[in-house]
Amino acid sequence: MTTTSEPNRTATDVDAHAPTNLLPTFLPTFLPTWAVFWAAFLVRVAYMTLAHTYRFRPYGDHFQFGWEMGRIARALVTGYGYADPFSGHTGPTAWVAPLYPLLLAGVFRIFGIFTLKSAWVILTINCFFSALTTRTTYEIAARCFNRRVAVWSAWIWALYPAAMQYAVRWVWEMTLSAWLFTLVIVVALRMRHVGEQGSNGETRTPPRWLLFGFLWGMIALSNPSLLLFLPANGIWILLGTKNLRRQIAYATASTIIFLLCIAPWVARNELAFHQFIPMRANFGAEFCLGNGPGANGFLMEFDHPFQSPEQLRLYREMGEVAYAKMRGRLAWANVHTDPWLFVRDSVKRFYFFWISVPHPADDAWYVEVGRVANFGFVSVAGLLGLALACKRRVPGVALFVWAFLSVPLVYYFVTVHARFRHPLEPLIAILGVYLFQSAEKRAPAREN
Repeated sequence: MTTTSEPNRTATDVDAHAPTNLLPTFLPTFLPTWAVFWAAFLVRVAYMTLAHTYRFRPYGDHFQFGWEMGRIARALVTGYGYADPFSGHTGPTAWVAPLYPLLLAGVFRIFGIFTLKSAWVILTINCFFSALTTRTTYEIAARCFNRRVAVWSAWIWALYPAAMQYAVRWVWEMTLSAWLFTLVIVVALRMRHVGEQGSNGETRTPPRWLLFGFLWGMIALSNPSLLLFLPANGIWILLGTKNLRRQIAYATASTIIFLLCIAPWVARNELAFHQFIPMRANFGAEFCLGNGPGANGFLMEFDHPFQSPEQLRLYREMGEVAYAKMRGRLAWANVHTDPWLFVRDSVKRFYFFWISVPHPADDAWYVEVGRVANFGFVSVAGLLGLALACKRRVPGVALFVWAFLSVPLVYYFVTVHARFRHPLEPLIAILGVYLFQSAEKRAPAREN
């Protein structure tokens, strides 16, 4: 039996190379039990509580408590509006997208600004989003591969320490973005009825299209870099439809929902800065931190307004938009002066994204070696799993390919951090499990 690329196969038919006795029965909903969610959630909360990772050092006026997002949340609660991402009152900002700072501001309003209670609550919310990702991870794996891959992938996400780190230590948007990103992939797979036996009517329904637009609106307001995946995601859903004109109309309605989600943020930026800023205003500054004078492939944090008094002074005097444009011009001038340096740094960032960004030199060498080996091994396993899925024409593999191509793209040319690939890590886990499950000894061939 050979694999096919048809989207209406059952979960049992998805991986014809798996042993016969390991193939699952048909999964009507492709949903796991809630045990994996609760295990993931309770383990994260217990570790965060017992290890006291919610106790952030007050250094730099609590800057490690959410960094720019924490500062903005404080400004929102204290009446300064969406402003002040660094030290002091520096005016309105669009340095980061608004969804997570607004969530953090709500926590601050109820439990206090930079308090231990607020820290525990916001990290618990992070743990909740990270635990929810076990369910989307399971469904993606069950629809595209089989139940065994789904079970292993979900439990690895639930219990693997590296998958927990951003939930239990970072006040930032990674866990929210990862859950939203995997959820929108689940919606796409449902709309193409991947893994389902036959089709009980049109699955690309108006409610699902509207949900698709809403989820992408939330992703844009959480992590705009992920929008590079949106065109491929939408086009993939439209492929193979029997009534293209009707589906384009539904997709148009989905686009309207997406635009309505981001419209308040765009309108606010227009009022605050008197110019069109669709998502964020800091691209030039970030580009300079990765490609300005002295660039070596790393993020030059020493030249960031939160560390450099001189850059903070310029930021305050010029305003955010003018400052970011000035820094962007400086970076482009440096790229034009030495384009090969830009190429070399981009290659370094590609390596860092997939193999690991080196940690500070004060880490013990064996810690660094272990961390790089772990990070790189997971990446290689995921990429080999993706290659195998492409070779076997697994349904839905095109979404994996486009995600792997689009999500990291901006980071190769601007700057990179290990946390930037967190939205991809559930997919990497699934593909790694698929690779090793496929390497198992095959069952003996049946006699005719």
